[in-house]
Parts: sequence; structure tokens; C-alpha cells
Amino acid sequence: MKNVAVIGAGTMGNGIAHTFAQSGFKVQLIDINEASLKKGVDTISRNLDRMVAKEKITEADKQETLGNITLFTDIAEGVEYAGLVVEAATENVDLKLNIFKQLDEACGEDTILATNTSSISITQIAAVTSRPDMVIGMHFMNPVPIMKLVEIIRGYNTSDEVTKTIMELSKTLGKVPTEVNDYPGFVANRILMPMINESIETLYNGVAGVQEIDTVMKLGMAHPMGPLQLADFIGLDVCLSILHVMYDGFKNPKYAPCPLLVNMVRAGKLGVKSGEGFYDYSESRKAEKVSGQFS
Repeated sequence: MKNVAVIGAGTMGNGIAHTFAQSGFKVQLIDINEASLKKGVDTISRNLDRMVAKEKITEADKQETLGNITLFTDIAEGVEYAGLVVEAATENVDLKLNIFKQLDEACGEDTILATNTSSISITQIAAVTSRPDMVIGMHFMNPVPIMKLVEIIRGYNTSDEVTKTIMELSKTLGKVPTEVNDYPGFVANRILMPMINESIETLYNGVAGVQEIDTVMKLGMAHPMGPLQLADFIGLDVCLSILHVMYDGFKNPKYAPCPLLVNMVRAGKLGVKSGEGFYDYSESRKAEKVSGQFS
């Protein structure tokens, strides 16, 4: 399996493409938006430049990695020779189901279909295909080239053979694959998102300010990043989407998103990607300045 197609050139998609390409795989990076493809490749190139500057790779390694990536705007064309497809589109159920219907029709019968979803049911996604035994979750962590963990999520019908193949493949990428079962939020977000949501509730209830909450978690619990800063980094819209999936899946009020989070997303305050969330990123992408609404 040396040909891998990646659907989506956004933050996760370009990171996944970067990782496979740097490991010697031929990568077909697919996005319907040409501007997104260009932005994705530019991001990969900048990240490789940082690695060259730190002497982790050579300039030749960088050029070889970029040479392993081919761009496509058509799904059927892009997946033609892929032994594995990794879908990394927006965290939207209807969008993902539509993509997997297309992939099922366009891909060879031996092609494994993986999704990078962070919360949506693998079983539900697999059900729209004629190969549910060959559908699996590969939940990479952001930033993909750096973070070691990959959650490997088995759907109800995912075969042992496919699971073993993807576990071993993840190891060849220098990752640590961890097998989990198919429940809303899996492991990472089932634990992380309630913590982030409770941090937002703590702010919403006036218990403490943004920096104070993050400081307590960083210094008291040895977290490298405070939960509100992390929420900004993930994207508040993504956090909200995951909480909705978990609330719908479990029908448990502990997963209901804080009203403050809902309102911030409605107002377009999405974190780093929009320039403002709990922190103000207008001058720096670092969480150094608290957003005006909380200062």
C-alpha cells in the first residue's frame, strides 16, 4: 500500500498528507477547492522549512516529500490507484456520508476507507457503503506531523484484517496507534470535550477569568496548554460540533454545550482561525492577549 488518497486540504488533511508523504507514500491530496489545495501545500512547505531549519530533515528530504504529493479536485480521479483513502473533510455528518458514498463507487474493491472524524460514528459512515468491513476510523491529532497518537476506531463491522493493517500502517508513520471502540467522542474527545466545556462554564459563571482558568490547569495539572487556549486552537465551532454529536449520541445533559460557547460560535468568534476566541490573535497566534469581551 504505497498510494494513499487524502480527502480535504485543511488543517488536518494537509497534516495527514504531509505525514504520509514524508514517510515515502505517494499521496493524492484531494479538495474541490483549488485555493484550498494551494493553501494546503503552502502550509506543508512552510512546516517542512521549519524542520529543515531545525536540522530534523535536509532540503533534499523536503523536496522529496513535496514530490510525493499530487493534487486533485476530482474525487474519482484522485482515488483511482489508492490502496487507502483517508477522509479529513469538515466535521459534518451529511458531508461525510456523501463523500463515502462517492468513495465506495469510485474506489477499487480492495481499497480501505478511513475517516479522520473525531466524534462521528464509524458504523454510521460505513453503513452507506457496500464494504462496511473495510471502513475504519483514523483519528489523527493536531498538529499531525508532530503528535504521536492515532486513535484507531473499529466500526461494528470493521474486520480484524483491516484493523491490523491500519494499526501496522500507523506504526510505519512513526505514530502510536491505539484501538478504541465506536462510541460518540471515542476516547480522546469523550474526555477532553467535557473538560473544555466545563472550563467555559466556569468562565460563564464568573468563577475566574480566562487566564486564571488556563493557569490553574497548566500549573496545577501540568497541562501544556490551558483548556480555553486549547479550545481556541481546535476551533470553537469544532468543539461545539463534537459536543452536539456526543449529546445526541448519549442523550446525557453533561455533554450539552455551554450557552457561552454556542453564542461565540454564532458570533463568529471561533478561536485562532477567526482571529479571536477566548484570546485575541490579531497581533500574534500565541494566546498572549485575552479577548476584549473577557478582559
